[in-house]
Amino acid sequence: MDARGLIDAHRPFPAGPASLLAAVWRERKLAMQLIRREVLGRYRGSLMGVAWSFLHPLIMLAVYTFVFSVVFEAKWPGALEGQGKARFALLLFVGVIAHGLIAEAITKAPTLVVSNANYVKKVVFPLEMLGWSLVGSAVFHAAIGLLILLLAKWGLEGWVPLTALWLPVVLLPLVLMALGLAWFLAALGVFVRDIAQVSGVAATVLMFLAPVFYPITALPEHYRHWLYLNPLTVAVEQSRAVLFANVAPDASMLVPYYAVGVLMMCLGYAWFQKSRRGFADVL
Repeated sequence: MDARGLIDAHRPFPAGPASLLAAVWRERKLAMQLIRREVLGRYRGSLMGVAWSFLHPLIMLAVYTFVFSVVFEAKWPGALEGQGKARFALLLFVGVIAHGLIAEAITKAPTLVVSNANYVKKVVFPLEMLGWSLVGSAVFHAAIGLLILLLAKWGLEGWVPLTALWLPVVLLPLVLMALGLAWFLAALGVFVRDIAQVSGVAATVLMFLAPVFYPITALPEHYRHWLYLNPLTVAVEQSRAVLFANVAPDASMLVPYYAVGVLMMCLGYAWFQKSRRGFADVL
């Protein structure tokens, strides 16, 4: 590194799980600043500002409730069917929140490094923190959505079970997967710019191939195991169980789900760290 703060872009970067944990602890203040910048940057220039993070899920929940409970008079099939007309919309909104969390990472990650090329070329900067900022922003908006959901359930159905406290535990593996995908796609997007065009389609496919708009029991039994290959499926099904069935999450599903989440995060981080040596050449 010279006096101007330039770095050797081709030097190897640590890529193991220990370096991942060390980096996030060492740069925790920077990560929080980047998350704040990512959240506020989305609403920069708008009249309502960050208030849109509350209004958007509230408007969407109202639309879902009206369309499915009033227009279609839909009911959720199976054990989670409730007496209130709004139950379908609430169950659907659980899936929408989970999908939004991972979809934000998938759709924005391919341009994450490209849009911050100045950090690659000139400044000594922990590039891996960009992944944390993107997923941290997605978690912030998902948390707002969950708050709206819990308030809506309390207002429409009169109660929220204590098992709803399991929601962070159920959704954490999805956050880890989103982080791994963000690192992987951010690095890949530097070399293959078409990934940015494909990512939106991939996010939509994930939504329809997961039980977002329907329960997994609506499918024939011999098709159900294929849906569990979708990272959304366990998060959506277990979130509905703890919130509407008043039961603890199924450990037989949650334990391997955590294992896959940690593995995806570590692999995505390793790919990003190994690939970043070529970022400066391309950008």
